[in-house]
Amino acid sequence: MEFLEPGRGRAAVLADGTDAALFRDGDGEVYAVGNRDPFSGADVIANGIMGSRDGAPVVASPMHKQEFDLRTGACLDDPAVTLPVLPVPTARP
Repeated sequence: MEFLEPGRGRAAVLADGTDAALFRDGDGEVYAVGNRDPFSGADVIANGIMGSRDGAPVVASPMHKQEFDLRTGACLDDPAVTLPVLPVPTARP
């Protein structure tokens, strides 16, 4: 996943047609979540700002700034809302 710049998201369409947002942290850990912002309905999560909150890797939606835990998909501002967590795709040779 060297094509992922640490701290920045990248949108991708998985083989099954799922719109994903991929992120890589500074330690090389890669996360994949759904790209659709559940609050606005726009496919923008990959454009969000990656950071951490209470030790958890998070992305803040660029629309309304809700933060999502990249490990679980849980919205830290509204626990009833989640992003789908997707399997991390493997890079092709």
